[in-house]
Amino acid sequence: MATSENELTKRLEELQKQLAKKQMFEGSVSTIRSLLQQHYSSASPSLQQLFYSVICRVATILKTRYTSPGFWNAGLTLFQVAERLVSNTSERKHLQSCMTQAREQLGEVQNLSEDLRPSQNRRGYLFEGHLTVDPEPPQPDWLVQENLLTATATLLRGESSGGEAGTGNTLEGAANLIEELVSRLDDIVPEILDNDAAVPRVPPASKEVVAKLPVTSVTEAVLAKLGEDAVCSICQETLVVNDKMQELPCEHMFHPPCLKPWLDVHNACPICRHELLTDDHAYESWKEREKEAEEERKGAANAVRGGEYMYV
Repeated sequence: MATSENELTKRLEELQKQLAKKQMFEGSVSTIRSLLQQHYSSASPSLQQLFYSVICRVATILKTRYTSPGFWNAGLTLFQVAERLVSNTSERKHLQSCMTQAREQLGEVQNLSEDLRPSQNRRGYLFEGHLTVDPEPPQPDWLVQENLLTATATLLRGESSGGEAGTGNTLEGAANLIEELVSRLDDIVPEILDNDAAVPRVPPASKEVVAKLPVTSVTEAVLAKLGEDAVCSICQETLVVNDKMQELPCEHMFHPPCLKPWLDVHNACPICRHELLTDDHAYESWKEREKEAEEERKGAANAVRGGEYMYV
């Protein structure tokens, strides 16, 4: 039994290395799935953990390197088989997340939602006197909000101008519109806050700065320092030897394909919130002014505290 497990361990380690070669990826995933079905249930805990690590590696490579539907189909099938076999709750939850991402990549979720949409929503619409073939595009949020406010105001004006007839319907209609408007406040409020000139939205990190961030490979020594459970904090995938990692000035490291999209949206280290330089001169000037103002506030506060001590 020990010999058999040793052979399986070596085989899985070989397959994990082969995953990095594009021409061998699908075949390797297929073999991993076959070994998983045959041996996982009777495997020792350590071998089961190795199976899970190799499957996580498949997920990482799919997210960071490949877009081919064939590769994602192979990965999805593997995740489905593994999800049925594992008993650990956190592992199963992670595999379910991998399955969801694979389906989204393959467009299954989008296609399903289109199939379930009522047929009348897929009909054409009049545009400049002609009936289009494609469905009408959704209205922008600002237009929907404006229409809701206008309709509500119109109904309330009609009610306040008098007239017994239709009073119940008018109030009910106004109440429905107000309810819908309130339900959209989550969309409206962030826009109002983002437009507040006092606190500008953080622009994406400078492309030049990101390009110059050092990229290194994970070694055995690095893994020993970080610990066996070390993960990329963005994709939450377990790190393995030879993973490419990009280091921020704060010394935290992430997969390069994970880091760039993150910095485009957040421009801050996911761990310590360290912010990188941007190409937006207005924003950088505002940051400098805020820094100076903060130093002045601290100085004033220290002066006040010093004056209080003098009179004690």
